[in-house]
Amino acid sequence: MTGILAACCMVAISCSGQKANNEKETEVLLETSSGNIRLKLYNDTPGHRDNFIKNVKERMYDGVTFHRVIRNFMIQTGDPDTRPGETKDTTVVAPTIPAEFVYPKHFHKRGVVAAAREGDDENPQKASDMYQFYIVTGKHQTDDNLNGFESVKYDNKVNEIYKKKAEKYTARLESMRLKRDRDGVSDLLDSLLTEAKTEVADNPPAPFTQEQRKAYKIYGGAPWLDGDYTVFGEIVEGMKVVQEIEKAKTDGEDKPFKDIRIIRATIIND
Repeated sequence: MTGILAACCMVAISCSGQKANNEKETEVLLETSSGNIRLKLYNDTPGHRDNFIKNVKERMYDGVTFHRVIRNFMIQTGDPDTRPGETKDTTVVAPTIPAEFVYPKHFHKRGVVAAAREGDDENPQKASDMYQFYIVTGKHQTDDNLNGFESVKYDNKVNEIYKKKAEKYTARLESMRLKRDRDGVSDLLDSLLTEAKTEVADNPPAPFTQEQRKAYKIYGGAPWLDGDYTVFGEIVEGMKVVQEIEKAKTDGEDKPFKDIRIIRATIIND
């Protein structure tokens, strides 16, 4: 999972889920080498729910390690290549599923389950990895922190729009640079930046809701990820186990020195 800070709120919600939103949510038991974790899958992210259920039934998570652990942030697992005897083929592009952002209803509060993904440069659609997921631990936030994250989201959206506008004028800008028309280049870029700022001012990123602010201040989380990674479930039992895994000593790549594995994943109710 790369590309932590990015612009918010592209919506790609499937309407063809097998279960209605008002039906009971499916629960999954992760039996790990550190203890048991029980989670529930949201019905309003049906693509991720059904994909996760399929992975569990096909035993894809049995034996995988928690291969990325960052204190006060999250624990990540689900990579089939981390099972005993597996050899990772770096030439194979990991399969993905479309993003399902149900935001601001589902956000990165402590204890939620979300899908890992590649960064924005190689994955502009923010599609989720088909297997890897993470559990948010995070840390308590202040209003100043949250205000800062809102400012970053705003600036990122301006930069994203500005970059797209500038790309449309690549040939013209290159021609002016070859002619050493510095004033022309500067004037054009300034006008594109002004256009981008105007567009964002007319349609700014959604601010954190009062519910989000309350949850982040009381329980903690990772608010900078909101709207960029699909949140599709949450822990209902076993956060102490998650905390224990989070404390593992890790190497320079955030991989625990001692393997921590999901021994078995099973559907509790279907």
